[in-house]
Amino acid sequence: MQVFREKQPLIQAIQKIKSAGKSVGLVPTMGALHDGHLSLVKNALRRSDQVIVSIFVNPTQFDNPKDLEKYPRNLERDLELLKAETPDIWVFSPNANELYGEHISSEKFDFEGLESVMEGEFRHGHFDGVGTVVKHLFETITPEKAFFGEKDYQQLQIIRKLTDKTGLPVEIIGCPILREESGLARSSRNERLSSQNRIEAAFIYETLTGASQLFGTESASYITNWVENRFKDNQHLKLEYFQIADVETLKKINIKEKGKQYRAFIAAYADDIRLIDNIALDN
Repeated sequence: MQVFREKQPLIQAIQKIKSAGKSVGLVPTMGALHDGHLSLVKNALRRSDQVIVSIFVNPTQFDNPKDLEKYPRNLERDLELLKAETPDIWVFSPNANELYGEHISSEKFDFEGLESVMEGEFRHGHFDGVGTVVKHLFETITPEKAFFGEKDYQQLQIIRKLTDKTGLPVEIIGCPILREESGLARSSRNERLSSQNRIEAAFIYETLTGASQLFGTESASYITNWVENRFKDNQHLKLEYFQIADVETLKKINIKEKGKQYRAFIAAYADDIRLIDNIALDN
């Protein structure tokens, strides 16, 4: 396993393998790796000659400084997990100045409204930070393919929009959500949950599956009210938002249309820990 802390040695190593005709796959992460991340790595290993995992807690995508401070970091454990997959993985783990340069700040992007709904409504500037760090990673690593989990579906669509607008030649591959036995979507934030809250948080996926079943016969407004009432009766979780949206525009729907695809999105708090999830809906 090779671990790169600086851009220039990584760029030189990538140029060497590309000159040999090999393809590069990138798995961007913020560390605190779990089985969900490893499923992305497995996907990348099947579809790329050389897999690079970036481990970088990006400061520009946190609107809450306390959230940034509390974000779990354990590089040594992350490297052990990756090495267990294959010793041939490369890791890029720079500090903020190495990746951003002297000025650590976000670019401003127009994602055509994808950035202003759901997560964007509650986390101002978040997707400018995401877009900025991913753009830096793409320009540095020049991957042919990049792998992102569908748990952060809004982010996935925004990265697709980013490549369209910037012309960066990267194929964006969405990978299925990996879940714990309870149905809870795997997330680095799960490690901060108390044992009781981790059990209770399965209610999120339980609610999404219920919404999916209702979607065949009920309206979006009916399902939204049903979800909100379920959370009112839950003493352990606080609903931030629930929305049924078009998968392309991420706009909230009022009426289902044939031929279009929809997903249900949810964000909720267990104490001060924010959890998100989503599910595809059959029309």
